[in-house]
Amino acid sequence: MTGTLTNKLVIAISSRALFDLSDSHDVYESEGLKAYAEYQIEHENEPLAKGDAFPLVEKLLKINTLLSDSPRVEVILLSRNSADTGLRIFNSIQHYGLNITRAAFCGGESPYRYVSSFGCHLFLSTHPEDVRQALDSGFAAATILPGKAQQKEGAQLRIAFDGDAVLFSDEAEQIYQRDGLEAFTENERASANLPLKGGPFKTFLSALHSIQAEFSEGDCPIRTALITARSAPAHERVIRTLRAWNVRLDESIFLGGLNKGEFLRAFQADVFFDDQEGHCESALEHVATGHVPNGVKNDE
Repeated sequence: MTGTLTNKLVIAISSRALFDLSDSHDVYESEGLKAYAEYQIEHENEPLAKGDAFPLVEKLLKINTLLSDSPRVEVILLSRNSADTGLRIFNSIQHYGLNITRAAFCGGESPYRYVSSFGCHLFLSTHPEDVRQALDSGFAAATILPGKAQQKEGAQLRIAFDGDAVLFSDEAEQIYQRDGLEAFTENERASANLPLKGGPFKTFLSALHSIQAEFSEGDCPIRTALITARSAPAHERVIRTLRAWNVRLDESIFLGGLNKGEFLRAFQADVFFDDQEGHCESALEHVATGHVPNGVKNDE
């Protein structure tokens, strides 16, 4: 087992994002921690059903089979379970053949503090408070929302991002919220040649781009898209920002305020990240969705 995670894309995920723990969580809510622990131990040899983020993790790990040199993707389990109650989770990981070998079981406390220790590029959880703490510490993080999206066919991993407050800072969004659309548009036109500051998902996007660069365009197992409410002329600053970062997005869709759900369906996204809850709700029908509680729209 290697002693370093350098040069890998490292994803941390909570047990409830990876697996459907709704039955055992109901036991915890209604009967308490002791009953929950007894329930998990009693059922530890019964595989858990797949959770909302399971297809994403499965496709991420399959990328390793396409690289001859060494695995480039590492998925780490960060869980509020104890090691004792977490045995069922590891048994389920083995049942589905997921190559996940590293974990932190935190016995009821938030596991977000280990995001830094493992050098993670992204943290996915169903606990909004853990996600916000990770974001406040400077890491890409999202709350995986419960939805009914079906697993997408095909081996290619398709990831869609919102722009402001996700890939980019919310500096422009602040102007829009404070002064309105006209002021936002004028500012973006005047600042077209000034790159936007990076948002919480900039480093994650760069890590994805690094893996994409190892494949020819026609054989790449990852495809990315920007799906943003921006429209012309506010598109130019986005394009020039990505050029300045030397990062590739395969598709960029400027919607001018249209509903994002249908476009995510057309892109066939496996997962979508957005800072606004309204956009997340419209996406849930079509795609696994991560809410990024960052920026001015989440300050309250």
